Amino acid sequence: MPAKGVTEAPIKAALLEERVGVSVEAVGRTFDTKRGSLKALDGLSLRAYPEEIVAVVGPSGCGKSTLLELICGLQKPDAGTIRTDPAALMPQRDALLPWLNAIDNAALALRARGCSRAEARERTAPWLERFGLIEFAFARPDELSGGMRQRISFLRSLLAGKPVLALDEPFASLDAITRAQMQGWLGHVLEGEPRTVVLVTHDVEEAVVLADRVVVLSARPGRTVAEIEVDLPRPRGRTDPAVVSLRERALQKLGVRS
Repeated sequence: MPAKGVTEAPIKAALLEERVGVSVEAVGRTFDTKRGSLKALDGLSLRAYPEEIVAVVGPSGCGKSTLLELICGLQKPDAGTIRTDPAALMPQRDALLPWLNAIDNAALALRARGCSRAEARERTAPWLERFGLIEFAFARPDELSGGMRQRISFLRSLLAGKPVLALDEPFASLDAITRAQMQGWLGHVLEGEPRTVVLVTHDVEEAVVLADRVVVLSARPGRTVAEIEVDLPRPRGRTDPAVVSLRERALQKLGVRS
């Protein structure tokens, strides 16, 4: 609790000032393949300030997933610098363990931090309630819908306790209706549990609906070619003229003409 006479807002502001968020400066990454060197990223720069949601869009193969792995420390850049607060990665596939039920899959991050199974379940259960999944706590992954599995995967990333979330096409495998529902759900969750988020997506509309800023990458090797501020109140409707206008602007930066 803050000391008497001290408001929470200045304390929060001070804590945010101590954070880095994500800072990527002139980063390059090259892979050795059987066909020779493959340059995935070349001089890429982007910034995500603490508790800002930044969406990254670009053509297939432009190094978006590589960027997230660099941010999370799973790879090291060949050039440039990356500074970031501790980050958790949510991969494209939910990667739930088929032999564990929903609550134990969600609690894996807590188990990895040293919690017993009983403690991890106790701490995870309120989140399942909040996520609308408590009645499925003991269901196995093959008994869950795609949207439920993605919620469990996101919860696992959230419970890792990291201030940065790196989300790699989190809803790409879902049907259009479920995807739209999950986008709204994610925006609602992040309002209550703010994080610095770097969201990779092929869906430009999704980027505009969810993000504070959209970073557009070039074809491989990926470079930053544009940054689009999304200064719109939430929640955002897909048919809102301002959303449609920003979507068209991003598509033009990608070289797509409607």
